Amino acid sequence: MSGTVVIAHLYPWDMNIYGDVGNVITLRRRLEWRGFDVDVRGVDVGVPFDFSDVDIVFGGGGQDSGQRVIGEDLVARGDDLRALAAGGTPMLVVCGTYQLFGRSFTTVEGLEMPGIGVFDLRTVGSDVRTIGNIVVESPFGRLVGFENHSGQTILAAGQEALGSVTAGYGNNRESQLEGARTGDVVGTYLHGPVLPKNPGLADHLILAAVNRKFGTTELEPIADDIERRAADVAASRPS
Repeated sequence: MSGTVVIAHLYPWDMNIYGDVGNVITLRRRLEWRGFDVDVRGVDVGVPFDFSDVDIVFGGGGQDSGQRVIGEDLVARGDDLRALAAGGTPMLVVCGTYQLFGRSFTTVEGLEMPGIGVFDLRTVGSDVRTIGNIVVESPFGRLVGFENHSGQTILAAGQEALGSVTAGYGNNRESQLEGARTGDVVGTYLHGPVLPKNPGLADHLILAAVNRKFGTTELEPIADDIERRAADVAASRPS
């Protein structure tokens, strides 16, 4: 396989907690191991960015202060991101960016920040943080990670979740649902970062990208024994 895959990394300086940049590293390495070149481009507040040749979009987590920094800029780029999503561009957005890909995020102080509406969901801040290990059953198999968020996310009727929680909380403390999925756009609260321990999800995003760009219908297998053992250990830990 050959060719260049372009990854847009949304706000790498403002939205990168709990090692979320490791998701970009994982995508890069798993593409390079299969013979692709990778071009990672940061999207920064106030700096023009051309999304026309982007193949994968990633956005990490951040504190409420980080969301306030990027909020208006993200909304201004909403048309571009919604068009990419509708056109089948795979995306992974985590925690704070996940919330802003919904309809709105309201902080615990009552400040409402509009989202870009890729997902039909709303998030409201809470005085109680949801923290701990989490295990999710999903279309990509079992997913493991670590959640740490005060936001309580409610999916609208018809909005598909990423999966069902078997340990931990996920979107909120009541629904036992985690994340959201619209086409090949995936939103999640899983940190850790999520992709190194969940190579099936990483490869789903990669295959969606290279199929869309190059017509590639399958990926060369990669031995993931260490990653799967790490996931087994994480899944066995108490939440």
